Amino acid sequence: MASFIDMSRVPFIPGRLHATNHPYQRYGPKGFMEIKVLRNDSLYVRVDLPGVPDDAVRHRVDAVRQKLVFFSGEETHRDGLKAKDVREYSGSAGLGCDCCEITGVDTKMKDGVLRMIVSRVKVKDHDNKCTHFVPPNAGKSGRYDYQRSSDPRYIYDLSSFNMDDILEDHPFVVKGRRKDVVARKRTSDGSFHFSVDMPGVCSDDMFVLPNENEIKFYGENKEVYEHDESCRIFVGAVDKTCCCSYGIPLLSHDIAWDAEFGVLKVRVSPPPPPRNSNSE
Repeated sequence: MASFIDMSRVPFIPGRLHATNHPYQRYGPKGFMEIKVLRNDSLYVRVDLPGVPDDAVRHRVDAVRQKLVFFSGEETHRDGLKAKDVREYSGSAGLGCDCCEITGVDTKMKDGVLRMIVSRVKVKDHDNKCTHFVPPNAGKSGRYDYQRSSDPRYIYDLSSFNMDDILEDHPFVVKGRRKDVVARKRTSDGSFHFSVDMPGVCSDDMFVLPNENEIKFYGENKEVYEHDESCRIFVGAVDKTCCCSYGIPLLSHDIAWDAEFGVLKVRVSPPPPPRNSNSE
């Protein structure tokens, strides 16, 4: 684990939310999906499917009209995740015109992100360049200046935002939690589990930095895909009041973490009770 992270290079504008699809994203492309037209006229499609294994995504092309690519996948169940929160995804993307047809799809699923190169061919109106794709609003997540209070004391605090009104539901979740990028659960042994979606970030580039007041987390996809405009950076924290056992300091807990498929998983376990020594 890195002993030092240079936070000065992480952009943050006080009182602003970078992306309405993820409250802890500080930098990089926004939205659950991004679609762009490449120079060779193919479409590049990025879809965030955190929790889905690299080999567990399915896709097919509409065989009748050859306009859409349908995709689906299921999140793996893990410790500390409620069964009702396990997500299943299903959606589509492709052409929003009558002049083109899909001729092929190359897919790559890695770290909770599905990337597709959709090849197409013109079947009519050959002289006009086509830029129509569906869904048409892909990649436009991210509104600014949402703040519940004008009090400057809350300008850096995510709790100052009315998250229920601002955050978007994941449009491709058909089962499980749609809005929360953080899942929380306390188990019968007293441990507190939480997980954070960081789509596109590999396990080696996620970090957990606990102190006496909170558990900070950081993630950055340092390996930027050739058609992405930049990396994405995620920064956040969970307060000790959420994860501590009663009367026990945070740093006295056993804090363990792991990551896979674009999801950081943290377990906060209380120390074992002291052994009773019977004096004679």
